[in-house]
Amino acid sequence: MGEGDADAQLMLRYAAGDARAFDALYATHRGALWRFIRRSVQDAAATDDVFQECWSRVITHRESYRPEARFATWLYRIAHNCCMDHWRRSGRRNKREAADDDAIEAAADESVTGPLDAVLEGESGERLAAALEQLPQEQRAAFLLYVEGGLSVTEIGQATGVNPETAKSRLRYAVARLKQALAEAAPE
Repeated sequence: MGEGDADAQLMLRYAAGDARAFDALYATHRGALWRFIRRSVQDAAATDDVFQECWSRVITHRESYRPEARFATWLYRIAHNCCMDHWRRSGRRNKREAADDDAIEAAADESVTGPLDAVLEGESGERLAAALEQLPQEQRAAFLLYVEGGLSVTEIGQATGVNPETAKSRLRYAVARLKQALAEAAPE
């Protein structure tokens, strides 16, 4: 399935010892992956640690990588698992924390912006960011994997370890909750 995926081919080259292939993968995915982790973890101090752990796992598991799905699906499954590990370790699985927009801007590469970043500018973007923070973790993950990771519903299911119908429901509920929250917060 992932054999025609250029990123999968890069990962296979990296597993075979081509360090430049890893550099290309990192350059391609670092911005969106960092934003996914930042918005999932919601803790500026922990984001870099989780981000590094994710890439460490990519490095550690390079020789066992098999292109059974798109590389991005495999990468975001690792990222999702790293985020879940963070939540378990910190004991804050359900705790809501405010986003630190200054930390996002300082740590993220400004030359690499994602689709959600364009929307998060201005007053309506602040309302969306606040609504996104209020989503249950599973729904927020599905939404961010779709928007930041560019994953399909099937790939979201693979990345989060659920069937495609569950992933589809989580994404649908996330979108519905975001629409409702934005409608309620809209200035009159």
